[in-house]
Amino acid sequence: MSKPIIWSHLSETDFANILDYLDKNWGYQVATKFIDLTENIINQISLNPKQFPICYKRKKVRKCVLTKHNTIFYR
Repeated sequence: MSKPIIWSHLSETDFANILDYLDKNWGYQVATKFIDLTENIINQISLNPKQFPICYKRKKVRKCVLTKHNTIFYR
């Protein structure tokens, strides 16, 4: 059973900024690949939220490295 994914306002803004940067500097294809990669990881997190390591024990925040320049933090 998958868990619902709720994006914070800040994460939505950051994601839009990343896509804008990729589209302007690297092209539409790279931006599309980044969207696909992000959707795949989000689906994995939804199905198995504990698969990535905890990086902040107190707040139970987990870390998923998406690319060498982009990381997803979630709880």
